[in-house]
Amino acid sequence: MENRNDEELEIDLRSVFLALKQKLLVIIATGLLLACASCLFTMLFLTPKYSSSATMLVLPKEENTTATSQLQAGTQLAKDYAVLIISRPVLEEVIDNLGLDMSYEQLSGSVTVNNPQDTRLLQITVENPDPSAAKDIVNELASASSAYIGENMEMEPPKIIEQGEVPTQRTSPDMKKMVMLGLAAGLVLSAGIVTLMTILDDTIKTEDDIAKYLNISTLANVPDRKDFISSKGKKNKGKKKKSEKRKRR
Repeated sequence: MENRNDEELEIDLRSVFLALKQKLLVIIATGLLLACASCLFTMLFLTPKYSSSATMLVLPKEENTTATSQLQAGTQLAKDYAVLIISRPVLEEVIDNLGLDMSYEQLSGSVTVNNPQDTRLLQITVENPDPSAAKDIVNELASASSAYIGENMEMEPPKIIEQGEVPTQRTSPDMKKMVMLGLAAGLVLSAGIVTLMTILDDTIKTEDDIAKYLNISTLANVPDRKDFISSKGKKNKGKKKKSEKRKRR
């Protein structure tokens, strides 16, 4: 019984492979079609966004300390400052200073603060549909957060060592990524449909299918009438050619 199940599984896998091979052009065409559709959707319906970044350096207030202790203190402060930079008072001040038409939550969602490992650096990144607005917001945020930290904490305010610039390339959405996702989705979807149709197709096409599905053996094979007529026509043409050759001789 197990041998028969293994044989049926092998036949099914072979039929699926043959079906995929026959529909290869259709599968590729479907993948390319969805890739083009994904590209058009990205261009027409998704708003491009640009990112601008500023860098700040955390300076510990303690003096007469070793370089190792200063690095450790600065690294710990950088984690605290990263939270203060996106705090409500700082973001609301940025909104008021620039006259932005957005809420505190909206601005907070467009700001990311990154502290590279074992460094005293803070990288502030702002994402916005307007490249100039992204630069203005990140520079104002760096300035406002530095002043806020210096006023409310008994520490040296972080120093701005690199201001943001107007970005020239958009950061999202990623066109290449969207196209590749569309292509992969098209290939997987079309291949899955072909596989499913092949597995669910229980029609009898060959003698092996009769033994497989009906568990009976075949006694005779009736040829297709079209094949019989075509083969008969070829034989008649061959006889005519031979007779013509004999007449010429």
